Amino acid sequence: MSHYDLIVLGAGSGNMLPGDDLRHLRTAIVEPDRFGGTCLNRGCIPTKMFVVAAEAASNARAAARLGIHATVDTVNWKEIRDRIFGRIDPLHEKALAYRRENGIDVYTEPARFVAPKTVLVGSERLTADTFVVAAGSRPKLPPIPGLSDVPYHTSDTVMRIDEIPTSVLIVGGGFIAAEFGHVFASFGSQVTIVQSGPRLLMAEDEQVSAAFTEAADHRHRLFLEAQVSAVRPDGAGITATVAGPAGEVDVHADLLLICTGRRPNTDLINAAAGGLTLDEHGHVVTDEAYRTGVPGVWALGDVANHFQLKHMANAEVRVVAHNLQHPGAERGLTSPVAPHAVFTEPQIASVGLTEQDARTRNVDHVVALRRYSDTAYGWALEDTTGFAKLLVDPTARTLLGAHIFGPHAALLIQPLIQAMSLGQTVDQIARDVLYIHPALTELIEQALLDVPSPARTEHS
Repeated sequence: MSHYDLIVLGAGSGNMLPGDDLRHLRTAIVEPDRFGGTCLNRGCIPTKMFVVAAEAASNARAAARLGIHATVDTVNWKEIRDRIFGRIDPLHEKALAYRRENGIDVYTEPARFVAPKTVLVGSERLTADTFVVAAGSRPKLPPIPGLSDVPYHTSDTVMRIDEIPTSVLIVGGGFIAAEFGHVFASFGSQVTIVQSGPRLLMAEDEQVSAAFTEAADHRHRLFLEAQVSAVRPDGAGITATVAGPAGEVDVHADLLLICTGRRPNTDLINAAAGGLTLDEHGHVVTDEAYRTGVPGVWALGDVANHFQLKHMANAEVRVVAHNLQHPGAERGLTSPVAPHAVFTEPQIASVGLTEQDARTRNVDHVVALRRYSDTAYGWALEDTTGFAKLLVDPTARTLLGAHIFGPHAALLIQPLIQAMSLGQTVDQIARDVLYIHPALTELIEQALLDVPSPARTEHS
C-alpha cells in the first residue's frame, strides 16, 4: 500500500491542480487514458480545429452573396486530421514526463474505490489524506436494437476516421450533433439528423433553437420528434429504421454517429464504494466549495457538474486549489453564470436564463432583440438571420440572460458575461462604454440600447 497527501483521479482539468502552491504535498495522479482529458484529445480543441477548416470551406461556397464566386475543389480529410492530431498527440507523453520529472507519481491503470479514501490501481492499493475526483465523462449510448452489430462512432472516435464519408447519420440534436453536422456537411457529406425533440438544440432559448433548426433544415435532412428504432449492417455502412410522425423510413448512411449525451465516469471508478453520494444522473454530489460528503474528498469537472464545459472545470480547479490551501476559509465560484457556445453554422452563444426559463420560473423580465442586418457590419456580412437577444430585470436593470445567433457569437457575448458576473446594469454597459464603429460589437450596443426604459412616475 502507498499513502499520499493528495491523489488526483483524472488528468484532464485535474492535471492543472498540482501547482507550485501544492508542491509540498506528496502527490499522485491516476490517468488510465491520455493527459489532457476529453477537451484536449476528443473534445473542445480538436473539434474546433475541424470547425475552423469547415468554416473555410463553407465560407468559400457562400461567398457568392458577396460577389465572390469561389469553389472548393478538394477537402483533404487526412491532411486536416493529421495536422490536428500531429499537434495534439505528442502532448500526452510530454505532460506525463513533466509530472514524473517534478516529483509526482503517475499511475496509468484505472482506479476504483474499494473504500472511502482508498483506491485500487491495477494490483496496488493507494490511500491519501485528500482526494480530488476529476474522472470526467464519456459518450452515452442509447438502447438502439442492433447497435452492437454495426460499426458506429461517437465523438471519441469519429475525428480519427480515414476519409470523409459520403453520407452521415447523426443520432441526437444537441451541441455535439450540431457541430459535427456542420463539419461533415461543409466537407461535402450528406448529413441526416434524427432528433427526438421538436427542434434541434432544445436547451437553447426557444427563439435560438427554432432559428437554428430552420437553418439546419436547409443544410441537412432532419427527422424531428423521431427515434431510430433499429439499425442493421448495409454493405460498408448501415441502414437505420427511423420512426417519426409520418411513420417509419429506412435511411442508409456510410457512417453512423451517436451524439446522445455524455455520462459521468462515476461507475468506472466505483464512486459508491468510496462513500460518495451520486445524484439521479450519476454525478458526484458536492457543496458549493466542491466538497463531497466524505471529509477530505473533493470532486470537480464533468464527474460532478451538469454543465460539462471545460471553462467551468478550469474555474473549479482554481477554487479547489484555493480550498485545499485554506481550510476553514473555503469558497465557491465567484461568477454566478455558466456561459457556453456552440461552434456550428450559424454560431451560437448563451449565458443565463432563456425566455422559457424566465416564464416557467415567473421571473419578471423584458426582452430586447437586435438583428445583425440592422448593423453596419451586418450589412457587410449580408447576414439575414442572425440576432442578439437580451433578457433584463426591469427593476434592477441587470441582465438575466443573453443569447446570440450568428457569426462570431462566442466573441460577441463576452462583454455581456462580464456584465452579468460583475452586476453591471444594461445602462452602464450601453451608455458608459464606447463601441467601435462599424465593428460587429455594435450589435451588442444596439441591443442594450433597445432594452425598454423603466416606467416613469410623475410626481405632482
